[in-house]
Amino acid sequence: MDADAGERNLSRAARMRLILERDGARCVWCRREIDTERVSTTTEHLVPRIKGGPSWFENEMAACARCNRERGHRTPADWIDELERRGLEPDRDAVVRTLRLLQQAIERRGGQRRARPYVASQLRRLERGRPSPR
Repeated sequence: MDADAGERNLSRAARMRLILERDGARCVWCRREIDTERVSTTTEHLVPRIKGGPSWFENEMAACARCNRERGHRTPADWIDELERRGLEPDRDAVVRTLRLLQQAIERRGGQRRARPYVASQLRRLERGRPSPR
């Protein structure tokens, strides 16, 4: 999806619908099915806003409220490591894919002085921890 055109005019609910279409209706961290009636869905910013992350579609994923709250401002790589220590299987591939989308959006749109190095470092860490293809 090319989120540049008109993306800023989308409501939060509309962005969430697009995120769920892109990533599926599961929490990216714990993989619980997201059902807006039973599991509270939140917009998770991979690069936290407090660390310079934009409120762009490419920086957002769906997460259950519990995982979003527990993650706080930890980096995606740190949070994935923590969840794996707990025996969960976060969707590492979806996080890497979304970070790449964000990196491409930053290259197209410019700016994001603080988010740019954050994204690059997270991609390096997450790709380094990936098993080698056979």
